[in-house]
Amino acid sequence: MEKGLMEVKVMGIVVDPKASNPVVVLVDLAGQKALPIWIGVFEAEAISRGLEGVMTLRPMTHDLMKQILDTFQVTVKRVVIYDLKENTFYANLYLNVDGKELTVDSRPSDAIALAVRVKAPIFVAESVIEATKQMGILASNLLEEGGDELKNIIENMKPEDFGKYKM
Repeated sequence: MEKGLMEVKVMGIVVDPKASNPVVVLVDLAGQKALPIWIGVFEAEAISRGLEGVMTLRPMTHDLMKQILDTFQVTVKRVVIYDLKENTFYANLYLNVDGKELTVDSRPSDAIALAVRVKAPIFVAESVIEATKQMGILASNLLEEGGDELKNIIENMKPEDFGKYKM
């Protein structure tokens, strides 16, 4: 595994009280650091369905992606959120194809939605964690009118809160 990566898990999805946008919350395995990533409603629904193991009558996009990978015996080895530029996060899927590792560019929300379905580990580059600390000013601006409500939601989340926030 590359140095400078921190493994995280999806703690859940909350709604930013100010912008009414969904936020996927990633936490390190020790539960010490949280990384909120603002995402779209459809992506939030896809991640929630994956976390809860909800099956739909017909395969949705990320279920279809999993079926295609399974059909071609391709495994997702890991997801890495590796960069943050101009408030946009960047991720890669690391795939095992016939014993070779291939890297595929992905939006973090899609990568997370796929990872929760295939039970692949998710990593965040420490440089991204550092960059988000600098974004703290931006995040606190978003939260000012919400009175730190989002921060409180994130800090007080428990596993049973998964799926509590409907999109």
